[in-house]
Amino acid sequence: MAKKKKTRKQLLKEPDEFLTFTQSLMRYVLEHKVQIAAGLGVLFAIVVVASGVLYFSEKAENRAFAMMNSAMERYNTLSEEEGPEKAYPAVKEEFEAILEKYSDKDGGKLARIAYGDIAFEARAYDRAIELYETALRDADSYPSLKNFILAGLAYSYEGNGDLASAARYFEMITAGTNPLMKAEAFFNLGRIYAETGNPEKSTRAYETLIAEYPDAAYIDLVKERVAKTDAAEPSPT
Repeated sequence: MAKKKKTRKQLLKEPDEFLTFTQSLMRYVLEHKVQIAAGLGVLFAIVVVASGVLYFSEKAENRAFAMMNSAMERYNTLSEEEGPEKAYPAVKEEFEAILEKYSDKDGGKLARIAYGDIAFEARAYDRAIELYETALRDADSYPSLKNFILAGLAYSYEGNGDLASAARYFEMITAGTNPLMKAEAFFNLGRIYAETGNPEKSTRAYETLIAEYPDAAYIDLVKERVAKTDAAEPSPT
């Protein structure tokens, strides 16, 4: 599989020179989502290779993986040249064909997750949500991918403006035992809680992030936010 290039366009317009803290966080989230997607693409490559060996004797699986590989290569090329919003409709028919023929196969299940991310990149949030929700029902087959799916749902609901649902899926990540993407989930919960008028929950999420994930790339930004919050609180009398 061709390595996925980080070519996603910013989902929001370029902010003004004087950024608020929330705008800074949003910019980081959007940039970080690209990294998540790129990491997912690498993960797919590993899974495809391993599964291709494991199911070498099963022709249906081979066809499913071959179709997914072809569709992903075409998408990567088109996305790099024309952007994800134009690449998405160009490969839509290929992914739909995989799901129609091989939805019960491993290749089809993995293609559904990849297709969900492609839909998200194109801002087709409703379709992304449908794909991720179906993929979540198959997550027991791939527990290592569950948090990727939950994050995809959270980001897609946020793209639709449904912050309550976005928070619910990030909370599922933080409540689980899989450490993958937990730091990102706490970070996003702190941001979403603040946006929805829950400053105490926001602070708790950030404090958990600081305590449990001190090496997170954005930890200084979070510490600054918590320090400003503490300074703004009235002193006890």
